[in-house]
Amino acid sequence: MSLDQEIKVARRTIVTDGYEMSMGELINLYKNEELKIDPVFQRLFRWDESRKTRFIESILLGIPIPPIFVFQDESGIWELVDGLQRVSTLLQFSGNLKNGTGEAIQSLVLSGTKLLPSLEGKRWIASSKKANDGIGSSLQIDIKRARLRVEILKKESDSQAKFELFQRLNTGGVSLTEQEVRNSIAVMINKEFFDWLVSCSKFEEFVKTTAQTPDAIEAQAGVELVLRFLAFRNIPYSKGLDVHEYLDDALYKLAQPGSLNLASETKVFQNTFRELDLALGESAFKRWDGSTFKGKFLISVFEVMATGVSSNIKAIMKMTQAKRKSHLISRAKDLWNDPVFTSNSGAGVRGTTRLSNLLPLAKQFLKP
Repeated sequence: MSLDQEIKVARRTIVTDGYEMSMGELINLYKNEELKIDPVFQRLFRWDESRKTRFIESILLGIPIPPIFVFQDESGIWELVDGLQRVSTLLQFSGNLKNGTGEAIQSLVLSGTKLLPSLEGKRWIASSKKANDGIGSSLQIDIKRARLRVEILKKESDSQAKFELFQRLNTGGVSLTEQEVRNSIAVMINKEFFDWLVSCSKFEEFVKTTAQTPDAIEAQAGVELVLRFLAFRNIPYSKGLDVHEYLDDALYKLAQPGSLNLASETKVFQNTFRELDLALGESAFKRWDGSTFKGKFLISVFEVMATGVSSNIKAIMKMTQAKRKSHLISRAKDLWNDPVFTSNSGAGVRGTTRLSNLLPLAKQFLKP
């Protein structure tokens, strides 16, 4: 197929529309539950008070606002795909933003700016003679009448177009990590699957063996490790494929309803990390220097040990507890004498090279 033909095919997978809308209309859509912001997305609302104020200032000054992107589902409801910071700031300032449980989030209080120092302490409310802390009805009307463009990804688009759009718009910015983009996409595809990923990431033995800090747990860094674990087990890695592209593709496939037997995968997952914890605890994925395990968590060790144990978990579980522990400890130590591992796990080794060589090693290396 030629480049021109590929472009024509790809364009047919995306059906869009777009028009300008007032801020007031946007607020009403949200209040009427016709504009959806998933609670998982709300945790990514990260603008500080200064940036929120500057956005409101831009509206008041008539500075053009970049478009937002929405996806229209089968029922006509719009799902916010891009524009979270802007839309959430508008809703918070107007007193309409709610959290995941439906409770109102405290309204935004503005700070003064270089151009508009009198914004200091101002709120959405109409000013009272006593406090004089509201912007007043005139400015409320100005804000509600301000317009922005809404780009709509129609329901007729290819099923993967929404996720592709979200990823293209959010990857590479300072606000979202690669995994946070994947988390959001997982919610779009299959909320039950995403909730399951999160629950796995909080499994006590998993948290302990991966030595996650409180900050890492809060940032849901463990969710990416769970996804890697599942991908290595279920989605063959194509040599040379970028690691993030591989994980993106794996997520899309694994999140499809019915793709995985979650009960079976839960059992394998828990048994794997329970056995690693009993044998090695917090040392499970650390460097062996010949006398002790030390240092930080190493992804290369995780890729071999977690994948290898899960691939052999049935055989390992048939051993006595003492033999299981001895087996895993000896393998964790011997790993550092394996030439394939040592040549593909050091600094400077590309992720593509590492996965291509370590994943095939894992199953045989951990075999009882």
